[in-house]
Amino acid sequence: MRGENKLRVAILWHMHQPFYFNPDDNRFDMPWVRFHGLKDYLDMPLMASRHENVRVTFNLVPSLLDQIDMYCSGCTDRHQELTTIPARNLTFENKKEILENFFSVNHQTMLEPYTRYRQLFRKKESCGADCDLAAEIFSTSEWLDLQVWSNLAWIDPLFREEEPVKRLFEKGKDFTEEDKLGLIDYELKILGRIIPTYQKLYEEGKIDLSFTPYYHPILPLLVDTDCARESVPDMDLPENRFIHPEDALWHLEKSAEKFKSMFGRDIIGMWPSEGSVSEDVLKLMESTGIKWAATDEEILTNSLLKSGLAPRGHSPHRLYSYKGAPGIKLFFRDRGLSDKIGFVYSGWTADKAVGDFMQNLQGIRNLLKDDLDNHVVPIILDGENAWEYFPNDGREFLEKLYDALAEDDQIEAVSYAEAAEYVTPVALPSLFAGSWINHNFRIWIGHAEDNAAWDLLYEARKALTEYEKNNPDADPEKLARAWKQIHIAEGSDWCWWYGDDHMGAFNAQFDMLFRKHLIYMYRTLDLEAPPILGRPIHRGKTESFVSLPESLVTPVLDGLLTHYYEWSGSGHYDCRRAAGAMHRTDHVITGLYFAFDHEHFYIRLDFANRFSLVDSGKYRVVIDFGDLGRYEIDPAEACDDDGGFCFRYNRVLEMRVPHKEL
Repeated sequence: MRGENKLRVAILWHMHQPFYFNPDDNRFDMPWVRFHGLKDYLDMPLMASRHENVRVTFNLVPSLLDQIDMYCSGCTDRHQELTTIPARNLTFENKKEILENFFSVNHQTMLEPYTRYRQLFRKKESCGADCDLAAEIFSTSEWLDLQVWSNLAWIDPLFREEEPVKRLFEKGKDFTEEDKLGLIDYELKILGRIIPTYQKLYEEGKIDLSFTPYYHPILPLLVDTDCARESVPDMDLPENRFIHPEDALWHLEKSAEKFKSMFGRDIIGMWPSEGSVSEDVLKLMESTGIKWAATDEEILTNSLLKSGLAPRGHSPHRLYSYKGAPGIKLFFRDRGLSDKIGFVYSGWTADKAVGDFMQNLQGIRNLLKDDLDNHVVPIILDGENAWEYFPNDGREFLEKLYDALAEDDQIEAVSYAEAAEYVTPVALPSLFAGSWINHNFRIWIGHAEDNAAWDLLYEARKALTEYEKNNPDADPEKLARAWKQIHIAEGSDWCWWYGDDHMGAFNAQFDMLFRKHLIYMYRTLDLEAPPILGRPIHRGKTESFVSLPESLVTPVLDGLLTHYYEWSGSGHYDCRRAAGAMHRTDHVITGLYFAFDHEHFYIRLDFANRFSLVDSGKYRVVIDFGDLGRYEIDPAEACDDDGGFCFRYNRVLEMRVPHKEL
């Protein structure tokens, strides 16, 4: 180790995104690899390498690097395609898709600071849930500005002095098609700098690198899904027990091969996907040549209990080795300090956050001052998603953190490889099977949706092995393409979004992508995919089509959307989504809004098609409040303007009912 009488802290940033490539469309369904490439993957190693005496470890996922390479080779994503369409040529459906996806950023840090982006979002929000109306009211110039800002907001602050980014930020609005295409070209240049930067900094010894198994699988579950019952004995498991340690070994070996081919050295360390470990997995890792691995401190606590040892007498800041795989040094992440960076410090000033972090390290040093050489504090967390919650993408925090570590003469930032080489481990008789999340595997197995996905994977893999057995002369290239789909489907990200654990805007897309990979496997072999793969696994949460009023509203009764904010804050019933959920095909009313002020209750109806209430003879409009009153609109009757019941119809139907009549 480099320093004497110093507390060693080992920081690991884990860089990972799911495999978004759609084999049917030959493009990425979601843009997050590209966006995080612009925001996180290049600035992070550059900032970490500024100080000669600070070493930081970056854990990369091979399939993430594959996706970056694919972008550089010409692959695109759907967001990118929508961006490159000239604004004047956008179809109505293009516009709706843009409105639904181009504001998918952290609003506090990536939208609100930018006047034009904020204005465009407010305009879209003024239409409530009526996406059709919003798609009609944007001008060509506004569509173009939205296309640019939905990309520009992702450029990391470190690069905003570079052209054309600097000029676009200064311009702010009224962008041209040439501005937009110049930005897209710049994005590809940023992506092209990422891998060479890691290679250069690693070769120069300014950063350290580790990998995760190839497609980010939960290795213990590939080895044997029954291992999930070690932490949750009564867990419901899939109908078919998945036992394929050879697949786990494939992900390990292919990861090691990619590391060697990219960086010219043998892989030394690994953060297994989601910190997931088991005794069998450690043995496989040792056979691959791995020298160190890391997981969570709760795994240490449970491993000690499993071994009949008292957790209180064992520090999470020591290194350990499991007796079944003594060649691997085990780090157990300091959960408290890691989670402070990931979930707490974003709401603090950079000075306060870094001060607190260093003070915590100093407190640990004071406790360990008589035995510093045998201890290290492992800090491990996501290296990309946290920063969008920090002001300025975390730049001030990270720069001040690295400065503080460089200047402190009692604390030293070391790589995991250094610590593994020099710190003597404590023997661990047993290792508990679990992940960094609650020391179990509940996120990925046990829920009915998770289990359904595992069973589909089981059947697809079985079909492939039977095909190999029955076709000994099969084309090796075809088999390799089929196996690739299985290995992709073994990744952890699909089941992350199944079940009740994580609900987001893209659950259905992840579900569809998972099933597409399996369908593509069957298709590759010229086999008919089981019909069940055409049905969604993800059932979604119980969906409410009603949003309640948020503020007092007094609309102008003229049968028009008089201004953008007229009904802002009202309640809304989404008739189209509700009808779609009930499989109805005819939509007369597309939206129902309801609001109130101190004197009146208001209703607004939006229709699928304009028609004459007087002449149609087909529709009647009746508002029935049950015991409180019933109102039927007589289109031939003049509207009362004395504060009583009133309605107006033009493009929409607006109605007013006095509270006193209810």
